Amino acid sequence: MTTAAQPWPIKFQIGARTLFSIRRRLVRVPLELRDVLSGEVPVLPPLPPGADGWSVTSLPEPLLDRVRPDSGFAFVRQRYTRYHTDLTIGFDAWFAGLSGNARSGLKRKAKKLAEANEGALDVRTYRTAQELAEFHGIARRVAERTYQEKLLGAGLPNDIPFRAAMQGKGARREAFGWLLFVGGTPIAYLYCPMTAGDVRYDYVGHDPSWSEWSPGSVLHMAAFRTLFDEPAALRFDFTEGEGQHKRQFATGGTPCADLLLLRGTLGNRATVKALRAFDGGVERVKRARDWPVLGPLVARVRRG
Repeated sequence: MTTAAQPWPIKFQIGARTLFSIRRRLVRVPLELRDVLSGEVPVLPPLPPGADGWSVTSLPEPLLDRVRPDSGFAFVRQRYTRYHTDLTIGFDAWFAGLSGNARSGLKRKAKKLAEANEGALDVRTYRTAQELAEFHGIARRVAERTYQEKLLGAGLPNDIPFRAAMQGKGARREAFGWLLFVGGTPIAYLYCPMTAGDVRYDYVGHDPSWSEWSPGSVLHMAAFRTLFDEPAALRFDFTEGEGQHKRQFATGGTPCADLLLLRGTLGNRATVKALRAFDGGVERVKRARDWPVLGPLVARVRRG
C-alpha cells in the first residue's frame, strides 16, 4: 500500500504570525486522542519515493525516544499538553471541578451576554444534516470576521468537500454545531465532529467586536451542557496546542510533542539548522518582552 506524501509548510513563526515557510514532502501521522491515551508506539507508514520524512503530531513525550526513522534524524518542533475533558462525569461535577474564580467569571460573563439579549442567552444547537447546512451558512458570516480566518487562515472552511463531510456527519448524528446570538445577530460559533465518542474541538470563532464579552467561553460552557447530556459523547478533545481556555475547561492532559522525522539530506539538515537558529532567536525575543522599550514592539510583531 502506497502512503501519500504531501507538500507541507514548515513554518517559521512568531506567536500566531508566520513570517515564512519551507515546504517539504511529508507523510503526516496525526495522532487522535484515543492514540495519545493508549500509550502505544505509533507505526510509521512506509515512505514513498521523493518524500522527505514524516510529521508526527501529538506524540506523548514518553514515546519520543521510541519513534525514530531507520536513517536520518528527528527534530522536536514544539511541545504542549494535549487536553481533554471526561464527558461522562456530568455537567455539575465538571463545573464544580473548576476553580472558584473560573466559576464566578463564567457566570458573570454569561449573565452579561444574557442582559444584552433581553435577559436570556440565545444559544442554538445544530445536529442533523439539514440543521448543519443552516449552521454553516450562518457561522461563515461570523468566520469571515474572525482573527482565525484573517490571520491564520483557519476559519470554518467554505469548500464543497468540507460541507459535504459536515452534512454526512450530521446524517449519522456525529457532529455538533453551536451558535451564540445577541439581538438576532450571530456573534460566535463552535463546530465539533465526533468519532467513536471523542468530540473534537475543530473550528471556533467570534466576532472581534464582542471580544471583551468573552462570547467563546460562554458558548463553550453552553455547548458542554449539550455534550454532558449526550450519551454517545465520551470525551472532549481539545486537540494540539496550549491555551488558558483549554487548561480551564479540561479534566486531564497528556504532555505531547510534534516531531519531524526527516531523511538525512543536505536540504533537510539545512532546514532544521535554520529552524533551531530561528526558534532560539524567538525565545530570546520572548524574554525581551519584559524590557521597557522592546516589550511593546515584540507584542506588536507577535500579533501581526
